[in-house]
Amino acid sequence: MTAPTSPAPGAAARIRPGLAGAPDRVDLVVVGLGVTGAGVALDAASRGLSVLAVDAHDVAFGTSRWSSKLVHGGLRYLASGQVGIAHESAVERGILMERTAPHLTRAVPWLVPVFEGTRRSGLLALAGFRAADVLRRVAGTSHHTLPRPRRVGRGEALRMAPALRHAGLVGGVVGWDGQLEDDARLVTCLARTATAYGADVRTHARVLTATGREVELRDELTGAAHTVAAGAVVNAAGVWAGQVAGDIRLRPSRGTHVVLRAASLPGLFGVLSMPVPGSRSRFVFCVPQPDGTIHLGLTDEPAGGEIPDVPEPTPGEVDFLLDVAGRALERPLTKKDVIGAFAGLRPLLDAEGATADLSRRHAVLTSPSGVVTVVGGKLTTYRRMAEDAVDATGVTGSVSVTRDVPLLGAAPRAQLARLEAPARLVRRFGTEAALVLGTAREVTGLRDDVLLAPGPQGITLAELVFGVTHEGATDVDDLLDRRVRVGLVPEDREAARPLAERALALARAVP
Repeated sequence: MTAPTSPAPGAAARIRPGLAGAPDRVDLVVVGLGVTGAGVALDAASRGLSVLAVDAHDVAFGTSRWSSKLVHGGLRYLASGQVGIAHESAVERGILMERTAPHLTRAVPWLVPVFEGTRRSGLLALAGFRAADVLRRVAGTSHHTLPRPRRVGRGEALRMAPALRHAGLVGGVVGWDGQLEDDARLVTCLARTATAYGADVRTHARVLTATGREVELRDELTGAAHTVAAGAVVNAAGVWAGQVAGDIRLRPSRGTHVVLRAASLPGLFGVLSMPVPGSRSRFVFCVPQPDGTIHLGLTDEPAGGEIPDVPEPTPGEVDFLLDVAGRALERPLTKKDVIGAFAGLRPLLDAEGATADLSRRHAVLTSPSGVVTVVGGKLTTYRRMAEDAVDATGVTGSVSVTRDVPLLGAAPRAQLARLEAPARLVRRFGTEAALVLGTAREVTGLRDDVLLAPGPQGITLAELVFGVTHEGATDVDDLLDRRVRVGLVPEDREAARPLAERALALARAVP
């Protein structure tokens, strides 16, 4: 085992595509660069282990980029009696929002409207929010970070969500939870922070075979094979975990969202949450995004058969979301409002019952071959999942320090507000905003007004160039689908393609 390292400066923290120059022996190989795998790489590297973390495609290629982009405190788990998972979620939410990633998170109000005939549902929502607030206090999260829940009258409910159906509306209940700037950005930031602590993070590196002591890889860019000896191997491949460790049995569920323009729900402030008829623990919610879109989700349907690289929503799921949301709105939503849709597969352990009822608690399992697999869980609890996985390998006696390891760019919100840098770059990179712009200047020789000119959905040439130089992007898909997320709306993706192609050409021209 190597000696513990101090984090490298952000400028030196780079994700690298392919396997050229990859090590032959490390303390730990991590398979999968979703939020859990990136978290495992950071946890292990910050303990002083030598780490090689790989993904067959790209960072945040799988489930981690298809989330609701929220940092949940576990209200749904409270409603279904899973208090332990709810408490763990509340603790991890507080760590993200107050210590490790305040630059990528923010508080967001949740409005549950109350109509004549749904007063009982309103009382249940208020009780749930109050119970969640107790967990917030037990977790040690300040009420300045997440305010306390309260009732609101009809007027305030309409100010928060002007599109609500006026007839029969009597008020609402407001609680608070966390929201991410972007789920894929969190994963990319985690991966780069791991490299700052000495991890070697490689994209486009496919695992062919794996045991607890050796991994055979193929460079997907060149076709070259590479074998790595390891003290331990952690399988964090999500819904593909069974392809790495054959004894793992999963029963994925599909969560679908549709994407709307803000004009479909004008004036929406915060999350509009509506209970699914016939369920006490499921809600459909409309979440405004920083780019001016609104994400409407979430389904929970069994996903059988082969695991696709990119899951597709079904027409029935889209109709379900539009129908449930439309019941609470003055103007029901139609398919004409839908400008995009996406679906993600949750890697749930196979068990009896409907997928909506399967436990979201994570599991760490060791295969006969010695591979340690971590599955289940949720985006919010990635850090705890990573800690448990590294502990299970037995390759180190040191304890995890990631509760107090700020991700690259992290700073208190008051400090972030004082930064003299473009607001978009501060939201997405925190204190690294100056590094992003400075790198783009150095690489391209272009003026700031060119580098920062807002493209489709506000994206800039500066951040796309940085995506190539520091974040391992190799093509247009990497940039648009996982670095700036404009790919969630096909029309916007096509409009942004020339800017991404320009960034790739400029970055590749540098010797």
